[in-house]
Amino acid sequence: MSQNDTDTTIDSALVDSLRLRATEIAQHAYAPYSGFRVGAALLLDGGHIAVGCNVENASYRLTICAEQAAIASAVAQHGPHIHIQTVVVVDLNDAASQPCGACRQTISEFSSADTQVYFQAGDGSLVRSSAGELLPHAFVLAEQRMGDTP
Repeated sequence: MSQNDTDTTIDSALVDSLRLRATEIAQHAYAPYSGFRVGAALLLDGGHIAVGCNVENASYRLTICAEQAAIASAVAQHGPHIHIQTVVVVDLNDAASQPCGACRQTISEFSSADTQVYFQAGDGSLVRSSAGELLPHAFVLAEQRMGDTP
């Protein structure tokens, strides 16, 4: 498990709750092509929770990842100035499910480098990292920092 110099982990009961929410929403995934069903739960500032699942498309490039679906849901519900405190990603396939590169970039858009990201390992356990560790060289516009929206 990766950790930053500053321990910003959240209570394990809250991580378990987010994992449960992610697992529940993964049941709704639309994955007829890969069968890989993924769910994500986000803890936002203010204690709000947003969830999302993957939605595949016959044109694979158009597939929406669970993390991006959860972030889009959070923005739709709470506006463009959300800030993600924690992300939990799980799948129903007993496989490792780290956020892909596009999801790492999207997470960085609405978080800070120390935002905690939990993802499922191949053995079903959760691995903890930070947004900054997952994407140390995130694309950031000169007038924008991680977590700030124009």
